[in-house]
Amino acid sequence: MKMLNFAAVKYNIEIMKKIFLTAMIAVFGVANAQSDAFRGTNDMRYQIGVNLQDGGTGVMTSLDYGLGESFSIGAQAGYLLGAKEIDALGKPSFGDRFDIKARFNANLGSVLGLPQNIDVYPGLNLGLKNFGGHIGTRVFFDKGFGLFAEAQFPFAKYDEKDKVYNNLNNQFQMNVGVSFDISKK
Repeated sequence: MKMLNFAAVKYNIEIMKKIFLTAMIAVFGVANAQSDAFRGTNDMRYQIGVNLQDGGTGVMTSLDYGLGESFSIGAQAGYLLGAKEIDALGKPSFGDRFDIKARFNANLGSVLGLPQNIDVYPGLNLGLKNFGGHIGTRVFFDKGFGLFAEAQFPFAKYDEKDKVYNNLNNQFQMNVGVSFDISKK
């Protein structure tokens, strides 16, 4: 007959309590949010976060300005701080690490009937290295402060020649960070 290991059971119960508490705090925070994720015309959202892609990790920032009830335009800039170096070729240049983009978003939170503090925004971007798309979401927890996550992907790359660092800022990327409402109310 096998004996029960009460220490392991107690440890698992403690972990489950922590997971449950974290989930409840997250649900409570989303349910009691006080700020709209996108208000339409003249709405301004500033985002800053980490950029994750194959071969490098960096910082990114973007600013979106509402032109209508469900669409916005903006700009994005990013710089890879931790780009993988290829020994024989040296470090990637500034031009390999830097990118700037103009962006257009369709802000669909209200169209999809989501709570006011959540926005989902697919869009297009035109950058130094490619023409591409993105899809992201913002969740605001307090007046003027929220989190965002965004996936970006190129549709057409401008330079297809065999360049070693050509894929930096020119491939699938994830951006994750904080979002701020900087609109004048």
